[in-house]
Amino acid sequence: MKFEDLFLEIGGFGRFQILVLFILCLPRINLPMHFLLHNFLAATPSHHCAIPPQEAFENLTTEEVLLISIPRDPDGTFRSCEMFSQPQFQLLLNSSLQPENSSILQHCQHGWVYDHSQFTSTIATQWDLVCEQRGLNQATATFFFIGVTMGAVIFGYLSDRFGRKAMLQLSLVCSVMFGMLSAASVSYSMLAITRTLTGVALSGVSLIVLPLGMEWVDIQHRTLSGILTSIFWSIGNMMLAMVAYLVREWHWLLVAVTGPCLLSIVCLWWVPESARWLIANGQVKQAHRNLLRCARMNGRKDFTVSPEVRNWRPRHIKMATDKKPGGSYSYISLFRTPVLRKISLCSGAVWFGVAFSYYGMSMNLTGFGLNMYLSQFVFGAIEIPAKMIMYVLVNRIGRRQSQAWSLILTGLCIGANIIIPKSFTSLRSVVATMGKGFSESAFTTVFLYTSELYPTILRQNGMGYTSFMARLGGALAPLMFLLDEVWRSLPEVIYCGIAVCCGSVAFLLPETLNMCLPEGIEDIE
Repeated sequence: MKFEDLFLEIGGFGRFQILVLFILCLPRINLPMHFLLHNFLAATPSHHCAIPPQEAFENLTTEEVLLISIPRDPDGTFRSCEMFSQPQFQLLLNSSLQPENSSILQHCQHGWVYDHSQFTSTIATQWDLVCEQRGLNQATATFFFIGVTMGAVIFGYLSDRFGRKAMLQLSLVCSVMFGMLSAASVSYSMLAITRTLTGVALSGVSLIVLPLGMEWVDIQHRTLSGILTSIFWSIGNMMLAMVAYLVREWHWLLVAVTGPCLLSIVCLWWVPESARWLIANGQVKQAHRNLLRCARMNGRKDFTVSPEVRNWRPRHIKMATDKKPGGSYSYISLFRTPVLRKISLCSGAVWFGVAFSYYGMSMNLTGFGLNMYLSQFVFGAIEIPAKMIMYVLVNRIGRRQSQAWSLILTGLCIGANIIIPKSFTSLRSVVATMGKGFSESAFTTVFLYTSELYPTILRQNGMGYTSFMARLGGALAPLMFLLDEVWRSLPEVIYCGIAVCCGSVAFLLPETLNMCLPEGIEDIE
C-alpha cells in the first residue's frame, strides 16, 4: 500500500489541507521582504563631496559653491566621488568650460552630502558606503545570501533528521531574533554579521514550507498547492514596495519586515508534522494520530487506522531495518546512484541559474526607467499572472519543458534590454517586466519540480542542496553590478548567458507530471 492511497480515505485536499497551506503561506510573505530588502536597505541616493566652508564662499549661493568645487559630467550632473583640489572661480563666468587637467581633481576629503528627499537614511548614508566603499554596500546582500546558503545545508539536513515542523519553528524564532538585532546595529560589522545570521534562519523557512505543504496533499492538487504557496511570495513582494514607501528609515524598515514573523510562530503551533516524514522515520503511531486528525477535519469520521496501515512501512525502512531511522542518509547519498547523481547535478545547475537571473533582475530596480517603488510593485504584481499561466503549463506540457523555456526566455529578455537603447524607456520597461514574469515562472516551477524529483527520505537533503546552489547564485548576483566599471553592459551579458545555459540543462531532467512522489532511492533508480 502506497502513502498516496491513504489520501483516498482521509481526503487529499479538504478543509485540513487548505488551513495547513494558509498557515504555511504566512511566513512565505515575509521571505521576499528580507530577500529583496537590499533594494531599499542599501539604496544609494544622489550625493556629492562635502565642501568645507571658506570665507571666499560667503557671498555665493549653494549652487555657485558646488559649481566651483565639484566637476561635472558631460550630461551636466555633478560627480559623486571627486572634487577640485582648489575652487575654480573662473567657472562662475563660463560654467561650460570644465577644466580638463585631471591633476586638479581629488577624491572626497570631507565626506559626502546626500539627497534625503527619498530616503531619511540607508546603510549607505549611515556609514558612507559610496565611491571606494561601494563594494561593501553591495556586499551586504552577498553576506545575507551567504547566510541563506549555509542555512540551506544546515536546515536541509536537520529537517530530514528531526522533522519539518520543529525546524520551521526554530528558523522562525531565530529569524525574529537576528532580524531585530540587525535593526539595532551600531556598526557595519554588526549589521553584516546579523544579516548573515538572519539569512541562515530564513533559509529554513524558504526550504521547509513548500515540502511540508506538499506532503499533506494528494497528487491531483500538488501543483495547485505549490502555486498557491508561491503566490504569497509575490504578495510579500508587493507589500515590500508599500512598506518601504511608508518607512524611509532603515532601522525601522528592518523592524517592519521582521515583526510579522511573530504571527507565523503563533499560528504554526496548529500545523501537524508531516505524516510522510513520520512514517519514513519509523514514528508510525504519531503519523496515525495526525492522519486521524486530518480525516476528522475533512469530514471522514468513519476513517480508522486499519491493521494494514498500522503495520505499513515504506520499502526503504523494510530494506534497512538494521539502520537507525533518519540517520542513514546524508547529502552524499544524493550522488551515490547514477540516476540520482544526474538529477542532483542538473537540478543544482538549474537552481543556480534561476536564482542568479531572478536576483539580478530584482536588484536592478532603477535600471528600467521606472520609480523604484513602482518597479518593485510591478515586478511583484507580474509574478501572479505568471504563476497562474505556469499552473496551466506545468500540467499541460509538463514540468521539464516549462522549467527549461521559462529560464531561457528570462535570459533572452535580459539580452534584449542590452540592445534596446536607453532612450526607449517604455519598451525597456515592458521587456524587463516580461523577463521578470518569466524569471518568476522559472522560480515557481523549480520549487515544485525539485520537490517531486527527490524521494521522501532525501527530499529535504535534496532541497537543501539545490537551495545551496540557488543561494550561491543569489550571493553572486549583486556583485555582478560592480563589473559595470569594466563594461556598462557586462552584468546583463553575464545574467543572460547563465540563464540560457542553465535553462538548457533542464532538458536533461526526467518528467514528473502525474507521477507518485518517490518514497525511497529504489523508486528513483
